[in-house]
Amino acid sequence: MTSTSEVVDIVPEAAAEESAKLRRHFGRFDVFFFLICTLVGLDTIGSVASDGAQGFTWLIFLGVVFFAPYALLTAELGTTYPAEGGPYVWTRLALGRFLAAINSVMYWISNPLWLGGSLTITALTAFNQFFFNVGSFGKWIFALLFIWIAVCSAIMSLDKGKWLPTIGAIIRITLLSFFVLTVIIYAAKHGIHGFGAGSFKPTYAIFIAAVPVLFFNYVGFELPSTAGEELKNPQRDVPFTVFRAAVTSVLLYGGPVLAILLVLPTSQVTNLGGFIEAMKTVFTVYGGHVTANGTATLTGFGTVLGDIAAAGFILALLTSGMTWIMGADRAQAVACYDGCGPRRLGVISERFGTPVAMNFCSGVMSTIVMALAFILTSGSAEKYFSAVLDISISTTTISYLMIFPALGILRYTMPDVRRPYRVPGGRWVAVAFSVVTTGWALLATIALLWPGFGTSDPGSALASLGFGGQRLQFELSQFIPLGLFILLGIGFYLAGTQTRAHMVTVRMDEHDEQLGAAALA
Repeated sequence: MTSTSEVVDIVPEAAAEESAKLRRHFGRFDVFFFLICTLVGLDTIGSVASDGAQGFTWLIFLGVVFFAPYALLTAELGTTYPAEGGPYVWTRLALGRFLAAINSVMYWISNPLWLGGSLTITALTAFNQFFFNVGSFGKWIFALLFIWIAVCSAIMSLDKGKWLPTIGAIIRITLLSFFVLTVIIYAAKHGIHGFGAGSFKPTYAIFIAAVPVLFFNYVGFELPSTAGEELKNPQRDVPFTVFRAAVTSVLLYGGPVLAILLVLPTSQVTNLGGFIEAMKTVFTVYGGHVTANGTATLTGFGTVLGDIAAAGFILALLTSGMTWIMGADRAQAVACYDGCGPRRLGVISERFGTPVAMNFCSGVMSTIVMALAFILTSGSAEKYFSAVLDISISTTTISYLMIFPALGILRYTMPDVRRPYRVPGGRWVAVAFSVVTTGWALLATIALLWPGFGTSDPGSALASLGFGGQRLQFELSQFIPLGLFILLGIGFYLAGTQTRAHMVTVRMDEHDEQLGAAALA
């Protein structure tokens, strides 16, 4: 390979057929707010805060040693390989189609698990607490509406659907800013719960418990690149938006977590309802009271503002599900028309320019997960939340074990590809970033699959998940689904055999030429 124009890729004829249906609707403004909606998930703020002041310590620590290298890594990959499918394409170029097929299924399936599991349950909990209890029948209606509104939104053409993540991002910024402001008012009126400086002192036990959730909070930089051929100018917009979204996301996470710790004792902060309870508590400054046992009751204007905030919270959860379904379904659809899945699931709609069949698959999977939650858990929402959150996070962390190495590998195997943005410091720094981010993904995976890893009392970690004394039951609840997902990935690869039988050669710089023409137009 002596020049950029000679760097080529081999793809199925189907890829060219489906790519022709895509349109460039995604600009810098859209990508930034899409990233905020992707990165700032409100469902896990309570999980971070439940670790006490140390949760805040580790949030900032991972922001420096994981989030920053991850942002730089994504900026280079997203500008160098701006093809539809993003992380699937990077993995396929670095590791080959077979591993990319399995990894793509892991990356995709975590999102319907998350949407039908923790997102739906957290939204239902918020609705029941702030509005009215929907009852045993009403919860099914609520959950089905929540899931399928998200799915139908992902089906919309991106020129219209992109406004939903934008609205979601604005809701997050407004809600979290107002929450922090209200905490200040609450503190001025009632004082704060308070904690000493020693509370921030890090310990290994909290570290190993916090890493998986923090990792899950911080991933998502690559999601706009799943729509790489729908971005107006990825070479310009990806680095610009990634760096600004990184700073904004750390602020939007750190402020509310610290605020929750100020107003609630750690013993009252739960994984499922920590942020919800904190909102109710501080909103009593507008009308309401807090009893001696910490129960908050809103009245008058406090009820009005609480209901508005709760509606915003539910919409923020909904748009989180939308953005991830939009991105992950695109990546999986690309895998399917690239010969790593059933061809029918890789069809891009002529009308919408979206992978409608893949979107419906996500909706069905989310509905199954939701139904299992309601039928098999005997009302134990907390235990179910912990188990499903673990599976949805572990499938995510496992997928990044193959995505993150792509930067270092491709620096060596494809050195002549034009790189509009490069990780500062040269090839060795790029390799180091791949190693560091992959290391964090591996640690998060181990910590999820073996709670209490490396601690003196691993049983207490199991107990906190609702599986006290049930190590085998917990491990089976994790490894059996993961094994099935791997088999599904292998099955998808085999299903793509016919698609891979008809291959064509394309130049790697064709995207650059198209983008240059678009920029001059």
